[in-house]
Amino acid sequence: MIADKLREKLTAAFAPQHLDIIDGSHLHEGHAGAREGGESHFRVLMTAQAFNGVSRVARQRAVMDVLKDELAGPVHALALKLKATDEA
Repeated sequence: MIADKLREKLTAAFAPQHLDIIDGSHLHEGHAGAREGGESHFRVLMTAQAFNGVSRVARQRAVMDVLKDELAGPVHALALKLKATDEA
């Protein structure tokens, strides 16, 4: 499953304290980029110490780099909400 691969890569790269991966593909059925069987549109909610002192843009770039293979293939859309552990 693609969500499992995302979780594996994000966990290895960032050791998050919190990680939710939500498959929202069913909300995009019939739209461009939607794959039969889903697993094309995801939301990632992650809190990691690795993000402490790192800008929002740099966090997003780091995550996109880790997931570049999935973004080049099966994942059409990825929404990110990335927080540092020192943020409220």
